[in-house]
Amino acid sequence: MAMQLNKVVPFGRSLDEYRQMFALSESDLARNIIGVGDGPASFNAEMHALGKRVVSIDPLFRFSADDIEWRFYAVVDAIIEQVKATPDDWVWTYHRSPEHLRQNRINVLARFIADYEAGKTAGRYVAGELPQLGFRNDQFNLALCSHFLFLYSDHFTYEFHRMAILDMLRVAREVRVFPLMTLMLQPSPYVGPLIEELQALGYMAQIQTVQYQLQRGGNQMLCVKR
Repeated sequence: MAMQLNKVVPFGRSLDEYRQMFALSESDLARNIIGVGDGPASFNAEMHALGKRVVSIDPLFRFSADDIEWRFYAVVDAIIEQVKATPDDWVWTYHRSPEHLRQNRINVLARFIADYEAGKTAGRYVAGELPQLGFRNDQFNLALCSHFLFLYSDHFTYEFHRMAILDMLRVAREVRVFPLMTLMLQPSPYVGPLIEELQALGYMAQIQTVQYQLQRGGNQMLCVKR
């Protein structure tokens, strides 16, 4: 039993993690990207520093930087303790240990917090949530969803996942979702049926193996294209 969470936790990932989780090439990074459910990730801040534009959308962005920081520190130690209690459930290659994982998440949060207010003013951090995104059709080239869909399969229904992915496909020509496992380290039961349904609707949908792995066995993403 890998992880028990009552709600989505405010963890974020770095640009380097996004590169590996979503197999992002340099040409991908030059595309018009929306990060869906990014949370306090430093991906947007790091991309902005490189002169690239990402729009991140998350319900967390209704809150102030202080509130987001408080929410992170309210849960991080309990989550790391769960990780320590289940050592065989994790792959310590990218992150070398639970302590290194914790420090990485803190570093990512700090980079996010430093960018947050300016990013909100610039429209790079937008409050909103799946399954309906408040953006125009075809506003983006690529939509990325990290550690939300499929991971929380016990919290959200198949219909929610279906509506969420279809709305991401409405606003972007390509969608990538990582990981495809649940918190309990099981393949999400929604992945197979969703691929079949998306293919029946005329989309190209396939599973790809990626470099990044923290959950044991969690090294696959779903890629869907119009």
